[in-house]
Amino acid sequence: MTKPIIAITTGDPAGIGPEIALKSAASARVRDVCRPLLVGDFNILDFFRARFDLPVALKSVAGVAEARFSDGVIDVLDVPNLPLDGFEPGVATADCGRAILEYAARAVELALAGQVAAIVAGPQTQKAIRAAGIDFDGYPRYIAGRTGTDPDDVFLMLYNDDLRIVHVTLHTSLRAALDLITRDRVLKTLQAADRAVRNLGIDRPRLAVSGVNPHAGEDGLFGQEEIDHIAPAIKDAQDAGIDAHGPFGADTMYLDRSYDAYVVMVHDQGHIPAKLLGFDSTAAFTIGTPVFFATVAHGSAADIAGKGVADPGAMIETLVRMANVRPPATSRGN
Repeated sequence: MTKPIIAITTGDPAGIGPEIALKSAASARVRDVCRPLLVGDFNILDFFRARFDLPVALKSVAGVAEARFSDGVIDVLDVPNLPLDGFEPGVATADCGRAILEYAARAVELALAGQVAAIVAGPQTQKAIRAAGIDFDGYPRYIAGRTGTDPDDVFLMLYNDDLRIVHVTLHTSLRAALDLITRDRVLKTLQAADRAVRNLGIDRPRLAVSGVNPHAGEDGLFGQEEIDHIAPAIKDAQDAGIDAHGPFGADTMYLDRSYDAYVVMVHDQGHIPAKLLGFDSTAAFTIGTPVFFATVAHGSAADIAGKGVADPGAMIETLVRMANVRPPATSRGN
């Protein structure tokens, strides 16, 4: 069987992204399951390769067809956008912010053209992207825009050895999140979660759904969101053939590990357990778009950028998981 080509973007060039991308692309575990193609600035990547004395060679390619995926050689689809003069690891700049998204955009073009099977992105730095004057609130909505997908149909799934967690709302304040938790949005999240988990090889996924209030509202004592929106959305999903259950209190929901995925209402209901149980191995999948896109769940770690000590474990795990994703399934209820 031919191994899939997976594009690896370097994320923030001033963060640990280039280091973990290089280490991951050179990993025997990664090369056993896929053909890695780095997407980034060749000169920046070669700067880090030399700085860390990595025992690999880099080859600049203009397109996927030029890549040979040879032993001991990492193919780099060169996106030249950063001069080495004045470049400093660990310093967030507007140029780096623009570069982050240029790498991602190029990888998405390759995926839409069918030239790569999936994308794994290095960690981004929102401060750098905002410094470039770009309105950005995370990879999921950005990838939605690049693929012509309605942003309201795109969600984040955290995935590690223990848990798969899909978020109804993500990078927004708690106050604003409450207004976003509607029957329609919860249903769309359940549909996306069902489809994504089946793409991972589970044909009849069971989904647990959290409430947003303490004890899932306690029959309305602590809020109406469960009664007005979450429970009706679960019923809609069940009527469409999705095996969804809840709403459950978010503090106890994870104690029952019989579920294949957990759908949560707000950011910390999902990120806290995922990072507690698998900080160095959690992948962040963007689900609901026509491309397979994932990134690591950790940040760009400016404090250790350029020091050669960054652990590529999370990116390696993400690449291995992406190499095993099946072709898109059609969700029940769509």
